[in-house]
Amino acid sequence: MSINDSIKRFGTLKAYDYLDKDPDKNIPKLLNWVEKLMPDSKFDEQIRAFQKIIANPDNNWYRLLRSLWIDIDDDVRKTLFQNFVINANFDWAPRHDAYEEKYNCNIPWAILLDPTSACNLHCTGCWAAEYGNKLNMDFDTLDDIIEQGKEMGVRMYIYSGGEPLVRKNDIIALCNKHADCQFLAFTNGTLIDEAFANEMLRVKNFIPAISVEGFTQATDSRRGQGTFAKVEKAMDLLRAKKLPFGVSCCYTSQNTEVIGSEEYFDWMIEKGAKFCWFFTYMPVGVGAPTDLMASAEQREYMYNKIRSYRKTKPLFTMDFWNDGEFVGGCIAGGRCYLHINANGDIELCAFIHYSDCNIHEKTLLEALRSPLFMAYREGQPFNNNHLRPCPLLDNPGALAQMVDKSGAHSTDLKNAEDVHTLTEKCREKAEAWAPTADRLWKCNHACEATCKQTDKS
Repeated sequence: MSINDSIKRFGTLKAYDYLDKDPDKNIPKLLNWVEKLMPDSKFDEQIRAFQKIIANPDNNWYRLLRSLWIDIDDDVRKTLFQNFVINANFDWAPRHDAYEEKYNCNIPWAILLDPTSACNLHCTGCWAAEYGNKLNMDFDTLDDIIEQGKEMGVRMYIYSGGEPLVRKNDIIALCNKHADCQFLAFTNGTLIDEAFANEMLRVKNFIPAISVEGFTQATDSRRGQGTFAKVEKAMDLLRAKKLPFGVSCCYTSQNTEVIGSEEYFDWMIEKGAKFCWFFTYMPVGVGAPTDLMASAEQREYMYNKIRSYRKTKPLFTMDFWNDGEFVGGCIAGGRCYLHINANGDIELCAFIHYSDCNIHEKTLLEALRSPLFMAYREGQPFNNNHLRPCPLLDNPGALAQMVDKSGAHSTDLKNAEDVHTLTEKCREKAEAWAPTADRLWKCNHACEATCKQTDKS
């Protein structure tokens, strides 16, 4: 880390301490610190946006920021700032740049890994539900993945599955050992109890993203009778313990209108969620139903609704398909993250089950330089319209071409799925979405140009 970076890091930590002493008084003063830390004119737009936030205490982003001091345990919040803001972002950037320059490959910001294929639920359309409970990565393997990632500067680790909390003890042990990392888990929430919440308070660096499909009917119809009630109980417990958590939503043809409703957003906020990740249903796995795929109209509905609520609701949201414009297209393939399943297969994405490397045979760095990952890197972005970011769902044939070229194999743990068959399952939706995405993309950029011209005037 350069001397300049070290000074900025120190300044960031001191700014947090200053803010922590009296957030009501000092939040409005943050802008002076931001302007000094980021004097480059390329941040003018962000600084103007920040000015609008802190100028109005009724602003939804101000309320979200302020809630971190009202709703979150002091030590947990400070650990989150240290691990997420400083370690996983500030310190990661120079290490990431050095590795990318040296090895000419993608270096991830986060690693998504499956401790187990086991799950206590059997959700419709979930590939993990088909795998059974036979596969687990042992503690030493999980620990080694984290150690390899840390060598490259990665301090953000996300668990999926299966249901990761089947491995509660190991997850807490890894949080304890790697106290300088931030951990998150996509979980159905039904295994969160008081004992585990107390362990979360102790280690301070674990945050759950609880999967919910809507209200009682939508959630229970896909996840099983009584699931929604258990989810609400877990949320109430976490809020009472002043522990941060978020929500993970998969929108389908059956629940999009519920998930995008103002009632649902207000419910998440009222329960205490600080963020929500949105995904669209993918028909991954042999026999996965295709009728659950959202239509172009439903995807546009979510595009408009999420953007609308960002202006009014104190909740951080990200739609991993429709927000491609903010991150330059697809973030998988190690560009921002990669996925390792419970069998150790190193995959491009949680939704793309093909691989040419296994963590038991190759290192992370070797996998990132493998034919499949390099083909993915060379293909990114897969479309100049970043509202069509995915090489599977949005750009028919792109994934199949890379899999064929690299010689990668299906990693489906039950039935191998031919990539061309999978592509054809998505083609109709891709072709239907293309004109809608192109219209939105053109309109959005026209609006941006108008706004910039107005600002200059």
